[in-house]
Amino acid sequence: MDVDVVVIGAGAVGLALAAAFARSGRDTLVLEAADGIGTGTSSRNSEVIHGGMYYPTGSLRHRMCVEGRRKLYAYLEARRVPHQKRGKLIVATSDTETRKIEGIHATGLRNDVENLQLIAGAEAMAWEPNLFCTAALWSPETGIVDSHLYMLALQGEIEDNGGMLVFETPVTRIEPVKGGGFDVTTGGAEPATISCRRLVNSAGLGAHAVARRIEGYRADLIPKLVLAKGNYFGCAGRPAFTRLIYPAPVEGGLGVHVTMDLAGRIKFGPDVEWLSTNNPAEVDYTVDPRRADAFYAAIRRYWPGLQNGVITPDYSGCRPKLSGPGEPVADFHIDGPELHGIEGLVNLFGIESPGLTSSPAIADEVLKRIAN
Repeated sequence: MDVDVVVIGAGAVGLALAAAFARSGRDTLVLEAADGIGTGTSSRNSEVIHGGMYYPTGSLRHRMCVEGRRKLYAYLEARRVPHQKRGKLIVATSDTETRKIEGIHATGLRNDVENLQLIAGAEAMAWEPNLFCTAALWSPETGIVDSHLYMLALQGEIEDNGGMLVFETPVTRIEPVKGGGFDVTTGGAEPATISCRRLVNSAGLGAHAVARRIEGYRADLIPKLVLAKGNYFGCAGRPAFTRLIYPAPVEGGLGVHVTMDLAGRIKFGPDVEWLSTNNPAEVDYTVDPRRADAFYAAIRRYWPGLQNGVITPDYSGCRPKLSGPGEPVADFHIDGPELHGIEGLVNLFGIESPGLTSSPAIADEVLKRIAN
């Protein structure tokens, strides 16, 4: 074999996987179709480190998020990657929303999320004078991170442990080899075929397309792909909040929320814009300024003092969802040999939020499936 492990995709999850394999002494190669790390979903999100209270107890999202958060904070500290444990208020502005956040609190307790606390609206508004709410759930474990510097740290660890990253190298064909291993054919400026013992498809928005290039892989094991665009707006003026502010969740997402970068600059989003295409190449990442009206309406439910003209289109991302509007939210897919019967192969599907937070735990889970 040319290498022991090939990881397809150099987003946060793919890099965490490659770092874990390289750290364990395995010869590791990362193949990335773009010209650098983290150019897709990993660089188009809120950069939030999630607590883990939203997800059904026992689901992969729950387990990977809670375990991943703990490991991620430790990693960021050890590697001196900039981050802040700002904390988050999930706020209710009606009795119906209060019942929602009470349900989130109960799920969080079952999910072993530390230090969750239901508080009165008056207390939350005393903490954040610009806020309006009737009740709130306080999550002190929620934080923010410079996602690009996190991914740079992972890249450095991969290379320090003898691994390699190759960019502008799309995967065009994967052939399982009789007796074990894979021949991976790549395109780009220098097409090649690389043999490896283990293969992880962590291509994010492109994971479904990569799976279809695996010779003999059953089509019925590839879940459907539903694309949901998330738009973000920036905010002019002095920051109005010191903590992250989230409304009660909406279908397809967590609602238009307030986050900030490490300098304190406030941003709003994402909303949920279901797309009519399931082809990632057709996604238009331009933020439509006309969506501002819906943002103002959503934000003013918990920040009634938001003035006209202060929010501006910023950036957008796209989530590789496995379920659409009106359907139960699909869990992460970590599909290993126990599902498809191909030794040494793991396909990752639907790794959207909280994928960044979950990345260290997903890496460990994949190693358990195919490291031996």
